[in-house]
Amino acid sequence: MLTETLARRDIRKLSLEELKEFFIAKGEKAFRAQQVYEWLWMKSAKSFEQMTNISLSTREMLKEHFVINHIKVDNMQRSADGTIKNAVTLFDGLVVESVLIPTEKRITACVSSQVGCSLACKFCATARLKRQRNLSPDEIYDQVAAIKEQADLFFGRPLTNIVFMGMGEPLLNYANVTAAIEKITHQKGLGMAAKRITVSTVGIAKMIKKMADDEVKFNLAVSLHSALDQTRSSIMPINDSNSLAELADALRYWYQKTKKKVTYEYVVWKDINDSEEAANALLKFCKVIPSKVNLIEYNPIDDGEFKQASDEVLNMYMDLLERNGITTRIRKSRGKDIDAACGQLANKT
Repeated sequence: MLTETLARRDIRKLSLEELKEFFIAKGEKAFRAQQVYEWLWMKSAKSFEQMTNISLSTREMLKEHFVINHIKVDNMQRSADGTIKNAVTLFDGLVVESVLIPTEKRITACVSSQVGCSLACKFCATARLKRQRNLSPDEIYDQVAAIKEQADLFFGRPLTNIVFMGMGEPLLNYANVTAAIEKITHQKGLGMAAKRITVSTVGIAKMIKKMADDEVKFNLAVSLHSALDQTRSSIMPINDSNSLAELADALRYWYQKTKKKVTYEYVVWKDINDSEEAANALLKFCKVIPSKVNLIEYNPIDDGEFKQASDEVLNMYMDLLERNGITTRIRKSRGKDIDAACGQLANKT
């Protein structure tokens, strides 16, 4: 079955212009391309059968030439706090996870950008999975479309926000991530506002500069966790090739080009970064460009090497940052009971 599928091209790889050329070459009216395009990107059609305003003969002709390699939500888990985790099977049988996070005012989709991850952050379960491949733009789009459906079905509310904080490093799949965001934000796509999308990175300096040059409209978050090079390198090997000085330089460039604040994601661990020295280093780094800080509750990944710092230490961080004008919040994790919280996505299902 997979061989047969691969013989036909995924129709979502075609641009609107390429679709028009296809229909004209087949003796069909060019406006059919617009109809199909709307079914694919505005209505998130999973099959040609769903395209009910297109004749049966035309749909059969499309099936002869194309497939729609949509994702399949094969396992959906619901947390006691309402969070939903999806085990998403891709057309080639590989699996990623995505998460719907409901709060009183928002429903957020946390989506993956790669199958596995290559960055080996020691506190993250995903980092223990071998990176197998990048997700395509339509596979990223499909995760959002699936969560949009779940928001309507289970909560009767619209999807409001998207974060690229699932499996993988988005900036190592930059072209596909930005192509997916284009489909998600376009009026002929899902029509979501770019300002409600956040891309989170471990801090790949050259790609942050590229984002600035590309004048992206979405928001930037950096998974920081320490503003001391030695500490950061010990838990995040990427820091050896993208030092804090290089990251700071890239962030200055980002702000100069975009005038957008950055959000720092920061977990405080016992005996790792729970000192006043570590807190003062973070404060200093926060002054590189206008920024805000999310102090994130740590979610254990079984081996006990990392332990959440005490509330006293978290309050020390909070007090220091806020006294110095840095907007800070302590972000409680959602979906811990189903391994859906930050750093826990590891395809256990």
